[in-house]
Amino acid sequence: MTNDAIDRPDLVLAAERLARELGFPLTREEAGPDRPSACMPGVGRFLAMLAAGASSIGELGTGSGVGTAWMASALPPDGRLVTVEIDARQAEAVRPLFAADHRVEVITGDARAEVAGRGPFDLLFADSGIRDHEAFDRLVDLLKVGGRIVMDDVTPAAARAQAAPQQAQDLKRSFFASPRLVSTEVVLTDLANSLLVGTRIS
Repeated sequence: MTNDAIDRPDLVLAAERLARELGFPLTREEAGPDRPSACMPGVGRFLAMLAAGASSIGELGTGSGVGTAWMASALPPDGRLVTVEIDARQAEAVRPLFAADHRVEVITGDARAEVAGRGPFDLLFADSGIRDHEAFDRLVDLLKVGGRIVMDDVTPAAARAQAAPQQAQDLKRSFFASPRLVSTEVVLTDLANSLLVGTRIS
């Protein structure tokens, strides 16, 4: 099954339409090396699977709301999802998608600052460009023991061997070497993209 073959909930389709209206790239190919892209279907399905067992979720970087929509579509009735976007225009455009869902809160601001007082979380989707180990460790602090942290936009090792090294992706892998996490890399079905996921153990 390819990513394109994955069924997408209506809320995800609405978020993808909004991304097109905003000119927000839906794929990494559209985004190029210097822009973020929307959550890919394979990543979205993985996030939905994790969200289905979560009572509290934090998302750092709402973007066009595609990842948010995947998680909200699977979130339990008594769950809560806090998503934070620093770009006020994007946050304002996304907010109506979730206005009728009391479980979802779209916040404008610095993601790390805004989620800091809202944990602990069962799931954190860190999609806002964490650049150093100290910042990543602070996110791990916000997880419950047994909670999971996810980062996407990673190139699998086999694919990287055929392309120029990308320092940011190496840095992401180094984050997940934390002794407080049990971590793995999940390669998507296109074999060109993967994500990193860690479960807090201490």
